[in-house]
Amino acid sequence: MRIWIDFLTPKHLLFLTKLAERLKTMGHKVLMTTRAHREVLGLMKLKNIDAIVVGGYGHTIKDKLIASVERMRELVPIVSDFDPDLAISYSSPEAARVSFGLGIPHYSVNDSPHAIHVAKLTLPLSEKLFCPWVIPKDVWTQFGISLEKIIPYRGIDQVAWIRDFKPDANYLRQLGIPMDRDTILIRESEVFASYLLGSVESSAPTTDGLLPHLINRFQDAIFVISPRYESQIDYIRNKYKNDRVLVLDTVVDGANLIYFSKVFIGGGGTMTGEAALLGIPTISVFPKSGLYVLEYLIEKGAVFRPTSMDEMLSLIDKMLKDCDFIAEIKRHSEELLRSMEDPIDTILEHILRGQN
Repeated sequence: MRIWIDFLTPKHLLFLTKLAERLKTMGHKVLMTTRAHREVLGLMKLKNIDAIVVGGYGHTIKDKLIASVERMRELVPIVSDFDPDLAISYSSPEAARVSFGLGIPHYSVNDSPHAIHVAKLTLPLSEKLFCPWVIPKDVWTQFGISLEKIIPYRGIDQVAWIRDFKPDANYLRQLGIPMDRDTILIRESEVFASYLLGSVESSAPTTDGLLPHLINRFQDAIFVISPRYESQIDYIRNKYKNDRVLVLDTVVDGANLIYFSKVFIGGGGTMTGEAALLGIPTISVFPKSGLYVLEYLIEKGAVFRPTSMDEMLSLIDKMLKDCDFIAEIKRHSEELLRSMEDPIDTILEHILRGQN
């Protein structure tokens, strides 16, 4: 088979390149495309991923529309020349529309029904939707996809690359992160995603409401901040001139960074899921509620969501000092990982079934 894969974000890259690797091993021809996005391009370089970069990324609703239209125009000749039998994306609006226009079956992967714009633009044009089992099917059908096209897998997406993850301490040393200090890692929110536009302040990072309290409370800790955008890097560096605050200005291998941290505070979903499966004490500060996968991880004791600053500070103190509590978190994570299936197995099964 000839299969076109389109990825748009770091998470899409981590997930879909695992699928691409296995497809290539099985003898299939794969075309991978992406867009010009700071973190995607950085991660491609870091992991030596080869894909055609087509189009860019908009930070406002209008800019997103323009970028999407221009990207579709550029994709058409590239995809036509490759002439794929199947297209797969993590609900890429451009991949779904171009596939539909060229008569190519499109498979979507998605764990984020809160990204309403993306779901509306992709699911009605998709032959199949692969998603975590914790998301009710009727949540998806409201976007225009029928029940029989929804294929759940019993796992979260991060299983695809965490199960065979191997930590490398040298990576942290290269970033200048000391190994002999308690490291609290903070991941910024995806403030320019369509589902957060207008609901959070893009100029004030997640760290803004946390760092002053954390710096004062945990005097021996190092705070490593993983921003998403240049504006977040500049803001944090200018406001928090402290030798215990390390702002990463390059795209990083999130799993390695998480593995060697004592506590992870996540403003998004991908690294929060990674941390949960790696058994690192994890706090979610995602700015919206209603995320099915996140709620499941919280219910299983792998992620925590404090409701006040006092609760958060007490929780972090426990995560740094209480050995029994830390061991319990690790146990929950190991049980979770063992109980889950690799989503790539499910997707491959249906791709191969379509060949017969």
